[in-house]
Amino acid sequence: MAWLNLRRNTLRTGLATLGIVIGVVAIAGIGITGTALQYGATQELGGLSNTVTVFPGEENAADVITDQQVDSIERVATGAVVAPQRSERMEVASRSERRQVSVEAVSRPAALYDAAEGTIPTPMRSGALLNAELADELGVELGQTVSIGGRSYRIIAILDEPGGFGQGVSVVVPLDDVDRDGYDQVTVVTEDGEAAQRLAAEIPQELNQREEVVDTFTPADIQESVSGFFATLNAALLGVGSISLVVAGVSILNVMLMSVVERQAEIGVFRAVGIRRREVMRMIVAEATLLGVVGGLVGVVLSLLIGYAVNGLLNGQPALVLQPRNLEFLALGFGFAVLASTLSGLYPAWKASTANPVEVLRG
Repeated sequence: MAWLNLRRNTLRTGLATLGIVIGVVAIAGIGITGTALQYGATQELGGLSNTVTVFPGEENAADVITDQQVDSIERVATGAVVAPQRSERMEVASRSERRQVSVEAVSRPAALYDAAEGTIPTPMRSGALLNAELADELGVELGQTVSIGGRSYRIIAILDEPGGFGQGVSVVVPLDDVDRDGYDQVTVVTEDGEAAQRLAAEIPQELNQREEVVDTFTPADIQESVSGFFATLNAALLGVGSISLVVAGVSILNVMLMSVVERQAEIGVFRAVGIRRREVMRMIVAEATLLGVVGGLVGVVLSLLIGYAVNGLLNGQPALVLQPRNLEFLALGFGFAVLASTLSGLYPAWKASTANPVEVLRG
């Protein structure tokens, strides 16, 4: 009977259901989109979370890391790859083009970079590495020669496209080719993020016994901050989406009240032939709940389609829409829709069940 009553006024029922659909999409769709953004951001940093960057501290008068300090870092970071680095602004030129870029001088580049073409040697004693973008700008390919700072270098590898924080290097040359004392920074590559976090605390503790000569940074810190930011953002957006469902609930309340008013005579007949108050109340509440169930299901389907498209566009993996976190958003949106609709039907149901059948029939 509840279903037949809803079909009497298809337009009104459709509009009320549309409000529920919008509310569910506002909750589940926004939540899934936030998860996709968070996944993309953490994946960009995930490949670097096992690194620790050591750089001169605030009380380092020379503003460089010395060979003695590198030795101390190696003693602390047993089993990890320790790669001192120098950087300098130089001119890189081919036969037809020239660019001013930041050149990185590294002894063990294979631990820090990935090659799209060629092989990165360890240790690196000759040749140069160029990223793909700079190689295209200069019009050079693997095996050709370029001038870097006035010296000729053969390109032994083309670096992969930047994949995350700290990977935007343009040119890499052997460490000794940038001839000056000290190092701008030292990168320590560990087995995993947990080891990196541990070394980020142990290295300053070992080297900063008298003054703060070094400081450390690990992308794992950013990863945690990014996760916290997106968690807060999702909570705020879910709050905004919940308002849509509250508005939809008010709309259902209005629809059910109008329906009760229009069906007063029918309800009076029900009561007159012996149908009890609680049965009338159950029928009206069932109508409101049906609106929530139908709207919730449609909203869940639309949210899945949105999540499929967003994950495919942002992360290249549409199936990520089915990860547990997103399923929680879908369940939350559907459950909230049914709950809001059911609660919105309680007052109209109570009003219909308590009406005096004699007065209703007379009216």
